Amino acid sequence: MDTWKKVALGAAAVVVVAGGTRAAGLWGNSKDGANSKSLHFTLPTEIQTLDISKNTDTYSGNIIGNTGSNLMRIDKDGKPAMDLAKSVTASKDGLTYTAELRDGLKWSDGSKLTAQDFVYSWQRIVDPKTASQYAYLASGVKNADKITAKKAPVDTLGVKADGNKLTFTLERPLPQFKYLLTFANFMPQKESFVDKQGKKYATTAKTQLYSGPYKFEGWNGTNNSFKMVKNDNYWNAKNTKTDEITWQVVKKPETAVQLYKQGKLDRTTISDTPELYKANKNNKDAVKQPEATTSFIEYNQTGKNKFLANQKIRQALNYATNRKELTDQVTSGISTAATGLAPEALAKTANGKDLAAYVNPGYSYDTKKAQELFKEGLKEVGESKMTLTITSDADRPAAKSTLDYLQGSLQKALPNLKVEEKFVPFAQRLKDSQTQNFDAVVTLWGGDYPEGSTYYDLFKSDSSYNNGKFKNTTYDKALEEAETKNALNDAARDSNYKTAEKALFDEGNINPLYFRSQYALQRSNVKGVLINTTGLQMDVTKAYRQ
Repeated sequence: MDTWKKVALGAAAVVVVAGGTRAAGLWGNSKDGANSKSLHFTLPTEIQTLDISKNTDTYSGNIIGNTGSNLMRIDKDGKPAMDLAKSVTASKDGLTYTAELRDGLKWSDGSKLTAQDFVYSWQRIVDPKTASQYAYLASGVKNADKITAKKAPVDTLGVKADGNKLTFTLERPLPQFKYLLTFANFMPQKESFVDKQGKKYATTAKTQLYSGPYKFEGWNGTNNSFKMVKNDNYWNAKNTKTDEITWQVVKKPETAVQLYKQGKLDRTTISDTPELYKANKNNKDAVKQPEATTSFIEYNQTGKNKFLANQKIRQALNYATNRKELTDQVTSGISTAATGLAPEALAKTANGKDLAAYVNPGYSYDTKKAQELFKEGLKEVGESKMTLTITSDADRPAAKSTLDYLQGSLQKALPNLKVEEKFVPFAQRLKDSQTQNFDAVVTLWGGDYPEGSTYYDLFKSDSSYNNGKFKNTTYDKALEEAETKNALNDAARDSNYKTAEKALFDEGNINPLYFRSQYALQRSNVKGVLINTTGLQMDVTKAYRQ
């Protein structure tokens, strides 16, 4: 998931309420904050949508994932556990999954929640009319690919309801399938409600229905203060320990930390800038925030930029990138220099090795090699100099620091290169990426589930997330083999991922920068906040103040 977003997968960086006054107005004095029964959290940027089928960013996903429920939910051990389903079983060949819903399920408005609501949601995400960027996650479910390619009707999808029972028919085994049954984008949706709302659906808190522990209130589509309140119609409402959770968009990290120290926030990140981390790392409330997130540069390879259409120039830029120095300077060494696309702590190989270490293709900092390749590439495109515009988020201090570093270091390593910075708001950066309105763009992606395909599916030739629009045949072949022939052979699938990672490296299709780590301040009397490395980043459905 895009975490500056996904900040593109991803962590809660923090940002800009004018002077923090709106935040203070929301929470009042400290006795109403850190000592109240309510909980108070922050987001670093505005909510983009509540549309379950269309959302792609982490922060909107945090709201959707805490107000909605799926058949299953990730537990404290990182495993799928039952939620709206009372059972989920798989056939021996991995091609059929059967889920039985709990009796008496209801939507937040008291209406009946049925198995058909799941069927509709799965159909809606693959329907070409929806134009969901996450439609590819359904690939492998019977007819999903044909439907998204407009070669089969939506109602032929292999998701069927029979009373309280759901049956999923797959075309090939999907090792990650149970994790998809926890994923926010496959939560149920009520067709009659969606149709009634029309274009207004999920554009405000009032134009969405909620299937989970909380209802969302107070969001009109543009404001930055809102709350979640207990959903009494949720099947397990008796175990929802907190009646109200407030949220505030705070774009400036320093403001969020100040609010925390004033007792008006219960959790906020401190690693968005090196200065903020150094000033707060010894705070007794400091905790490490686990995640599986990679920061990387995407290159526009449509031919629109003749320089970036040249493989040697892309390779030169990759060799000219000092990932260790970047990580040390931009993140105070909290994060780790990237060794590839798949980040540390995402998944283990069949023999227990970290997947990132296993697939490491050999990214390195080599200015001599970079200059040689750059000279050859410029000659091939008939130029002696190059200007490169790199786009990043205007909303986040870490994004600016990263781009400032890249500008100086790349120009130093490649004397005939001029790097221009372009900062746009988060929402605009997402749109520009999707429409190829960039030369190069800095992105962060957090894994949606703990398996390699959550990263490698991004850059298939036909993937909606392949913003650079490149085609790497070796990569595509490796991924096809991983997801068909080797779907149930973990060791062979690991080998396919290693081949795919090497293919990206060889053709310079992307430029991995760092594997992000985060630290946060969290009240010691706040319990039950679950920070996931993939999927729903912050699950507060079981959170409470002790």
